[in-house]
Amino acid sequence: MSVGFRIFQSITRPAKEIVSLFQGLPVANIADNMGRLYCVESEIRPFNKVPLLGTAFTVKVAGGDNLMFHKAIELAQPGDVIVVNGFGAERALCGGLMMETARQKGIRGFVIDGYIRDNDDILNMTDFSCYARGLTGNGPYKNGPGEIGGPVALGKQVVMPGDIIVGDADGIIVVPKDDAERIALESRKLHSLEQEKLAAYANGNVNREWLYDALKSKGCEIID
Repeated sequence: MSVGFRIFQSITRPAKEIVSLFQGLPVANIADNMGRLYCVESEIRPFNKVPLLGTAFTVKVAGGDNLMFHKAIELAQPGDVIVVNGFGAERALCGGLMMETARQKGIRGFVIDGYIRDNDDILNMTDFSCYARGLTGNGPYKNGPGEIGGPVALGKQVVMPGDIIVGDADGIIVVPKDDAERIALESRKLHSLEQEKLAAYANGNVNREWLYDALKSKGCEIID
């Protein structure tokens, strides 16, 4: 086995029923149920408005090289999200052709700690999502090395194969697969509560007692 140039083929994915529990949940509500510690940094941003939900299929590539990214598209399954650690090189790791190939396979999207190109192609996609650090016209090399199916770093988060990836306009959150069902159910309760609050606020029923209680408990002095 060659460390740095290898493919781990065995990936344990959560049941589709568990993944589907996150459908329609805002990233912010999920984050609030995870200690507000699991969102990917904001520099990795969406390049279209398609919500993202799927299981992580992880790839680590050499800076500016997408050989193993191509292999990952071949190996990934429908419902997967390909997550790429691009090691910072400002060279596009994919464009419209790779996205269309992945879309045809039923892959839900790409999340790339790196750069992409063909922005117009991405904007026109209605069922495929892409997040990345930025755009550049400079294309990649195809020499390797790289790894598929191991842990990767993604915007100051660690992603394990099979983790659940959720993305919306606020960004990306990584949900560990072993905790996913509990987090989804708790997040649904929180989302319902927020919807009730929004409805009350719309009718002018705004309760700010929590603010006064918090200031008092923390010893805030109010001076006339």
